[in-house]
Amino acid sequence: MGHLGGDFARHVVMLPPGGAAAHDTQEHSLSGMLSPTRCPLLQGETMKIGATLAFNHRTPPAFIAEAGRIVEEAGFHALWVPEHVLFFLEYESTYPYSSSGRIPGEPEGLLDPFTALTFVAANTSHIRLGTGICLVPQRQPVYTARLVADLDYLSGGRFDFGVGIGWLAEEFDALCVSFDARARRCTEYIEAMRALWTQAEPSFHGETVNIRRCHFNPKPVQAGGPRVLFGGESEPALRRVASHGNGWYGFNLDPAGVRTKLARLDELLRAEGRNRSELHIAIGPNSKPVNADTVAAYRDCGVDQLVVALMAGNTDGLRRRIDAVRSVVGL
Repeated sequence: MGHLGGDFARHVVMLPPGGAAAHDTQEHSLSGMLSPTRCPLLQGETMKIGATLAFNHRTPPAFIAEAGRIVEEAGFHALWVPEHVLFFLEYESTYPYSSSGRIPGEPEGLLDPFTALTFVAANTSHIRLGTGICLVPQRQPVYTARLVADLDYLSGGRFDFGVGIGWLAEEFDALCVSFDARARRCTEYIEAMRALWTQAEPSFHGETVNIRRCHFNPKPVQAGGPRVLFGGESEPALRRVASHGNGWYGFNLDPAGVRTKLARLDELLRAEGRNRSELHIAIGPNSKPVNADTVAAYRDCGVDQLVVALMAGNTDGLRRRIDAVRSVVGL
């Protein structure tokens, strides 16, 4: 999916009848994800702290607006939201972030990430906004390029484009899009989008995308378009980061796992004539413990942004979760 699993998935899918994402009576503890030991090591350091929230049909619009403001005022660098158009009662695909191969809980739906982030953008002023992640190969690339450019334009250049190839074949089938060769489509779609974002009169001719010379406006505010962070932890995913990415969004990795992946990414970057200083490295620990020691370890191995889950269905619950995060990372 987008990056959805562990505590993140439970907060999204374990919903009280008729309620928001999670009422106080059914909130889940942050224990196991965050240990309440303050980490002064981030004071004045360079690693940023991002947040993940997921919004669905049980989330009141007023809470979405307020949540964006609360997260921004708390000092988080970015707010990331996931994507899935459909969840299925039965499916054969294997979810990559659980030992069972199943999505934890019974998710019923998510707001479209571009719609949700545009709403958040209108109610905030400086927090960065990101898809974590957008399932690019199941989307129409020109239309998606338009949504990305518009969100960057309306937010004043605050958008980061987290992308991935997807894992849920049944979702691709329902959208009448081939699951096969989705990795190749993903990289070509990004190439086509960048042409639309950067060329005065863009055109593009590839294997799956053909765009004759056209007008495409407004352009993104950010020169060259928003940075593209490829998600995934496999060898092919790291190759996409090295060849086409402005960053990497890794998920469900402890510091040792991040260190191993970054060592391999460095090798792949050298083969492309690049180096890691060109990339933004974002990591979502998900089910991995986050405490003073692990926060410092993530920073020391080269993570630019640690993205923590803040699932709640009301402002009081959200503020409590932020307090728990603050006790660990020292926002």
